[in-house]
Amino acid sequence: MTSPDPAAERFALAQTIAESAGKLALDYFRHPERLRIEAKVNAQDMVSQADREVEELIRAGIADRFPEDRIIGEEFGFDRKQSDYTWVIDPIDGTSPFVNGIPAWCVSIALISGERHVAGVIFAPCTGELYAARAGHGATMNGRALSVAKDATLADGLMGLGANHRVPARAVSEFVRLLLEHGGMFTRNGSGALMLAYVAAGRLAAYYEPHINAWDCLAGLCLVREAGGWTNDFFAESGLEKGGRVIAAAQKAKEPLLKLIEASGA
Repeated sequence: MTSPDPAAERFALAQTIAESAGKLALDYFRHPERLRIEAKVNAQDMVSQADREVEELIRAGIADRFPEDRIIGEEFGFDRKQSDYTWVIDPIDGTSPFVNGIPAWCVSIALISGERHVAGVIFAPCTGELYAARAGHGATMNGRALSVAKDATLADGLMGLGANHRVPARAVSEFVRLLLEHGGMFTRNGSGALMLAYVAAGRLAAYYEPHINAWDCLAGLCLVREAGGWTNDFFAESGLEKGGRVIAAAQKAKEPLLKLIEASGA
């Protein structure tokens, strides 16, 4: 009898749970009158009961199958279990677009072991796109293999840019100035996880955010790497608990992007 593969079992579960969680979130998205919304740190940092209920659904699904596993989530924080596997979840990445009726949000579920990526799953309910990657096994979107845009550069591709109030405004504005002078262009949709998925899918040449939380990016970083792209070492900057920079790029966009980041002082 073939022995169960613990990583494969968890990867399969992550996809199933992401789709179930996405359906719950989508129901709230389609009925905004049911949403109760609160500010967190500031008026641009919001949470709704949809975020909390979706995270509860994800946590319950994990605990039912793998009660020994550790979970880190945006809304309910860290548990302190000792386990070989840690789930890092964002129930709704892109809450601001979500509560404003903009379909640029997703469910993000990452699985890590220590400081090693095991799997990443991102589900975008508004488009029905399920992005999934397992370390060493490539990345897919709805079962189709993904690859970063191998020939894209910052000058002829589009890059995603993240911004928030945890970093000085200059950290973003100076980078934007240099990027535009370089001949590049950027987009921002409010979901770092979704823009990282777009890098993996070859839609964006790169993604950069001066500070991002682990639940916003770990699934996307796994996707980019498994799709043949490059990312910085998020764990090296104490990213799991404190957050840090995230940089992801197709190969030809990597060096120009790193030079612009260095020049911007971000």
